[in-house]
Amino acid sequence: MKKKILISGGGTGGHIFPALSIANALKRRIDAEILFVGADNRMEMEKVPAAGYKIIGLPVAGFNRKNIFKNISVLHKLFKSVRLARNIIRDFKPDIAIGVGGYASGPTLKAAQRAGVPTLVQEQNSYAGVTNKLLAAKARKICVAYEGMEKFFPAEKIVITGNPVRKNLCDNTGDRAHARASFGLDTEKTTVLVVGGSLGARTLNESLEMGIRKLLESGLQIIWQTGKFFGNRAQLAAKGLSGAVVTEFISDMGNAYAAADLVVSRAGAGSISELQILGKPCILVPSPNVAEDHQTKNALALVDKNAAIMVTDADAGETLADTVISLAADKKKLEAMSRNIAAMAMRDSDEAIVDEILKIIDK
Repeated sequence: MKKKILISGGGTGGHIFPALSIANALKRRIDAEILFVGADNRMEMEKVPAAGYKIIGLPVAGFNRKNIFKNISVLHKLFKSVRLARNIIRDFKPDIAIGVGGYASGPTLKAAQRAGVPTLVQEQNSYAGVTNKLLAAKARKICVAYEGMEKFFPAEKIVITGNPVRKNLCDNTGDRAHARASFGLDTEKTTVLVVGGSLGARTLNESLEMGIRKLLESGLQIIWQTGKFFGNRAQLAAKGLSGAVVTEFISDMGNAYAAADLVVSRAGAGSISELQILGKPCILVPSPNVAEDHQTKNALALVDKNAAIMVTDADAGETLADTVISLAADKKKLEAMSRNIAAMAMRDSDEAIVDEILKIIDK
């Protein structure tokens, strides 16, 4: 008999890609009807249908921490979302509801719990978000990626599974020389991949804008993924310089990772999981614009094991380029960091999470 699975969350690629990995793993394992619930006008409303799944949007939005008066409309949207989520649960009648973080998962999983539908929460970060902490009390299982999460959740509910990563990312990591050649780069030169994310990370982009000439003059070559808002400025900064590839979006990230000796990235949980699986030395610049400063905590979990170097957002403008040049020149340190970060990897996380889902719905 076909099982009905509801998956809720999104907002950023860091929530969406793991959710799609879980959905795909479920499809491989069981006969399932899968429905996503996301937030209106967020990235999931585009990415999920593109992957072949149905999604319903809620008008939910995050709280404005800087201007409390703007939260009047946020509360209105939240109450409306709770009502809509209740209707979705009633009409779809899921066997289980899975929350992967993001605005929509709160009202959706709360509605499921009130209706007696079993729930599973996937917490991707080393510091649990407020929504997942609230949902944990009535969740059957909580799948996590870091040790020590019992300080946020009931220990008996925790299963360490790691974070699912995009399957095609692991499948497409080919030969380094071939990958560099595909970008039109020198196959022998040390290559740095700078990942601004799907929307672009302003500090990373501005730091690179200031340091691009210095980086190239040091003998490095750069693959610079800017995100969609910084492309023109980046192209202007790199104009006339050889050894720099500037692009708003990279469709084959496996190929980009394969080309790189070193990666510069934000410290989102999804990015870190990918770097661990691929064993890539990295410099992490945590975003300060996230709840509970969780990216700094994610980065420190790697720094503590000599698996990454962290540069703060505030310092990046002054120090990022010099840090990249120094690390890229230290081959022994790169090799040690590669070993250390690879040792932290948890593989087949999507399958491990599906194992927990099936234990719940088969009871």
